[in-house]
Amino acid sequence: MSIRALVVDDEPLARERILSLLDGETDIECVGECGDGRSAVAAILEHSPDLVFLDIQMPEMDGFGVLGAIPPDRMPFVVFVTAFDVYALRAFDVHALDYLLKPFDRQRFRDTLNRVRAQLGTRKIGELDERLLALLKSLKPAAEYIERFAIKSGGRVFFVKTDEVECIEAAGNYLRLHIGKDSHLVRETMNSVETKLNPKKFVRIHRSTIVAIDRIKELHPWFHGEYAVILRSGMQLTMSRGYREKLHSILGDSN
Repeated sequence: MSIRALVVDDEPLARERILSLLDGETDIECVGECGDGRSAVAAILEHSPDLVFLDIQMPEMDGFGVLGAIPPDRMPFVVFVTAFDVYALRAFDVHALDYLLKPFDRQRFRDTLNRVRAQLGTRKIGELDERLLALLKSLKPAAEYIERFAIKSGGRVFFVKTDEVECIEAAGNYLRLHIGKDSHLVRETMNSVETKLNPKKFVRIHRSTIVAIDRIKELHPWFHGEYAVILRSGMQLTMSRGYREKLHSILGDSN
């Protein structure tokens, strides 16, 4: 079994250390490296790695913030990489989670990889480890999602509540927010804004489209496994095949 791994650490030398140790592991494929939390969230959502080596102490968005921004059904297996003191590490021991305490040697790294292999071999696909949830609850409050967008127009700034947005579409280097008959441009990327929105209220249906779940009125089969998504406003969008299962699971859970 090939294990797809992502390395996340704000220190370049720390990332290089892990990448060099992974280099000789024939069953592990490194799908990328990230130096900050927000790019880590985007990479996890884009590449769906099996395993993430995740630094905890990072500026702006730390390791716990990264995990809080990932939907449970997209959560990879996590090995924490940390310089936490021994008292803080007791929390990881209590929840029986894997971690690497900086600095670590080659043998400690190999021991961790062997535990990862054993646990991934018995873990059901898409199943979020309950121990990880318990750790997040004990160490970090629940993630907070944005409640409004700041719109810059004509030298002024005004705000739009996320609950008013029916869908978001990519528009070059911008995103177009659709609110009723109006639309507004914001300087954001699709991957970034996806991590900031409550996944219980918004779902991505295409690489360039996010839609408010409660604004969906109908779904119609389309060509090549795609669907036409009809909103309550009458607006029609296209859902690509790769996002179909996720939307169906969300709509199924809401019934």
